[in-house]
Amino acid sequence: MALIVHKYGGTSMGSTERIKNVAARVAKWHDAGHKIVVVPSAMAGETNRLIGLAKEIMPQPDPRELDMIASTGEQVSVGLLAMALLARGKDAVSYTGWQVGIKTDSAFTKARIQSIDDSRVRADLDAGKIVIITGFQGVDEEGNISTLGRGGSDTSAVAIAAALKADECLIYTDVDGVYTTDPRVVEEARRLNKITFEEMLELASLGSKVLQTRSVEFAGNYHVPTRVLSSLTDPLMPLEEEANSGTLISFEEETNMEQAVISGIAFHRDEAKITVLGVPDRPGVAFGILGPISDANIEVDMIIQNQSVEGKTDFTFTVSRGDYAKAMGVLESVKEQLGATRILGDAKVSKVSAVGVGMRSHVGVATHMFQTLAAEGINIMMISTSEIKISVLIDEKYMELAVRALHRAFELDKA
Repeated sequence: MALIVHKYGGTSMGSTERIKNVAARVAKWHDAGHKIVVVPSAMAGETNRLIGLAKEIMPQPDPRELDMIASTGEQVSVGLLAMALLARGKDAVSYTGWQVGIKTDSAFTKARIQSIDDSRVRADLDAGKIVIITGFQGVDEEGNISTLGRGGSDTSAVAIAAALKADECLIYTDVDGVYTTDPRVVEEARRLNKITFEEMLELASLGSKVLQTRSVEFAGNYHVPTRVLSSLTDPLMPLEEEANSGTLISFEEETNMEQAVISGIAFHRDEAKITVLGVPDRPGVAFGILGPISDANIEVDMIIQNQSVEGKTDFTFTVSRGDYAKAMGVLESVKEQLGATRILGDAKVSKVSAVGVGMRSHVGVATHMFQTLAAEGINIMMISTSEIKISVLIDEKYMELAVRALHRAFELDKA
């Protein structure tokens, strides 16, 4: 008997019929003798609907009140799923994040989990109950409801699995695993049977929508075995077959993984590039630019500072396109203080990345990547690297061409 956490996305919970299918799947695992905790998202489209209502009232919604509204979608989901299980004769109970002590900081709409009290959940599991907990939300020290940001249910599920020391966390989605790239862009994209946490973390942070970055961090830090698999299969398929389907995110680099130089091509469409021109080249200039950006709760990605010319330098960085206008406003307000001559922006750029643990033991990956892009006439604006990834910033209109070319160049369509 194992303790298993199931997480179901909005598509899986998209209708009462699909919720009944989820209940059938969960009941199958419980019937096999496993202790089961389920973390569902809100029904597909519900969070967007709630946020839309808020914006009709207040174009720039108050973050605390927005979390109060947005968190209700998951509360509906857990109640409906509990009812679906009760209707099947299973003993199920639903809880909100605050009822089971998911404590977060107070960064509304982007909160981070700080601790989880597992006592209530363990007592229910020991009593043979199926426990259903809202994803995406928690409560801060002041008792305010907080949400974890887009995709936060993944993080909730893995954090709960970590707190309970679960044997495995199964992330059910509308895709059947992690692919070498998005199959909607490259038809030849191939599902990976296994991938390392390190590679998955890079892919998630670089734009792969399969898992939220923080959920992969949690899984890696707390050694939570995590599997991505499809919820659109027959809910009554044999348990053994289901338990070995999808993509397993593993701890160790295995021999067959080391043979692959690149595991996947990730991309992020919604990037924006900002350049602060002519700032004095002196200690503290980077902090002077990025400090106010950070204070505005804007995340920065790629960063380049140019060589100084006559005591002046240019500083370029990227942010999410959704934060572009806000970031430009912040910089305009401190432009004189920085001593900058101009602030330029481009909201039509995208990031494409090659990821693979094999980079550690293979040379020439960057050369092959740049040569491939050059052959397609694609100009590189910025480059960022780590031990297992190379990212480039390019014109948005060339993004899909770049992804297809790199997928082909690194032979990712071949097993």
